[in-house]
Amino acid sequence: MSLDDVKEDQREGELVTLIQPTMTDLRREAETIRPIPEKRGKLALLRSASTRLDWRRLPGLRPSQPDAEEASYAGMLMRRVGLFVLLPTAVVALYMFAIASDQYTATAQFAVRGNVEPMEHASLGQFTALIQKHNSQDGYIVRDYIQSQAMVEALEKSIHISKMYSRPEADFWVRYDPRDPIEQLTKYWHKQTSAEIDAISGVIRLNVRAFTPEDAVTIAREVVTRAEVLINDISKRAQADMVAQAKSDATAAEERLRKAHLAIQSFRNQWGLIDPVKTAEGTLTTLTLLRKEKIKLDSDLQVLRSSNLDERSRSIQTLAAQSNALDQQMTSLQNEMTSSGSADGRQNLTEALLAYEGLLVERSIAEKLEESAHTLYDKARISASKQQIFLATFERPVLPTESLYPERGRTVFVMLFCFTVLWSSFTLVKAGIRDQRS
Repeated sequence: MSLDDVKEDQREGELVTLIQPTMTDLRREAETIRPIPEKRGKLALLRSASTRLDWRRLPGLRPSQPDAEEASYAGMLMRRVGLFVLLPTAVVALYMFAIASDQYTATAQFAVRGNVEPMEHASLGQFTALIQKHNSQDGYIVRDYIQSQAMVEALEKSIHISKMYSRPEADFWVRYDPRDPIEQLTKYWHKQTSAEIDAISGVIRLNVRAFTPEDAVTIAREVVTRAEVLINDISKRAQADMVAQAKSDATAAEERLRKAHLAIQSFRNQWGLIDPVKTAEGTLTTLTLLRKEKIKLDSDLQVLRSSNLDERSRSIQTLAAQSNALDQQMTSLQNEMTSSGSADGRQNLTEALLAYEGLLVERSIAEKLEESAHTLYDKARISASKQQIFLATFERPVLPTESLYPERGRTVFVMLFCFTVLWSSFTLVKAGIRDQRS
């Protein structure tokens, strides 16, 4: 063993001798301050571990608050929830269950239908389209009319809806002030009624609310009656316009036919011809006969000349004179029919025929138009005698027995949810602003 090893063993022995009395003293002092139990229970160990592992004591985190501060924060939170959420909800619930008036709903369902008979291929413009086609837009017209100011004015004149909505049964919040103008009454009417239309079937569902069952059913029935009057007016106006249009077309066709007859009469007076076509046919027949006779005379004259008779003989001169007379007659007839050879500049039969044929075509067209217009006019009058568009009401308003409005429980729940969302949002925004400032 070397000298260094001996020295090392001596130092270790001295340290052990020094540490033993020191550990004994420390244990004695610790037992004097807080005795150490010989055996710990499981519950004590869990409490000790939870104390040592408290997350609020970790470095960098907020130290744990005392119980008094935690209780103060919880109380402040409850006060704010009560002030900004529960108190407004309680006010709403008090109004809904103690003050709000009952509102009764009367319902009606109806649809616009058409009883259309086709008029073949008749065309009377936009009025025929309005009558013949089942127009789904009529349902939208009725729906918009129910929500219009015109409907409100009509109801005010007939049943005085302003008095119905200002009855003492209504509470202060929903009661209508009869001193307000008609525009305010229209806005109030929009809140108390609804008219929904099914785009596929065209059925209109009407809901009317009032503060008494009698008022609700009275208003709903009056609205249905006014809608029927509107549809009847639309149908009558369309039918009247269609008949007027057909009558106007018939009158115009008659006037055109009359002018065509007058033009033919004026032509006959001017030309002195009753029927230029027959006149031309007679002229052609005469011209044909003259040509045949001329050919016969020329043949006889040729025979006489071939017999070596003197040209001054009576037979040859007579035949030659007859042939010249026939030539003059044929030339005159040809000049009457055509312009060739016309020296006096008078109008010929060809021009007369052209003008007359134009007049005949115009008269034929006018006659057909006049016949067609009178046929359409008769059909329009027959169609106008029937109601083409009508309001089919299959669910009439009945007297309600139970109040459906206001929806008290649903309203209170919705207001509680809204107040909670508003308060939570405000609190989060406020906390975010404070965090940004700090």
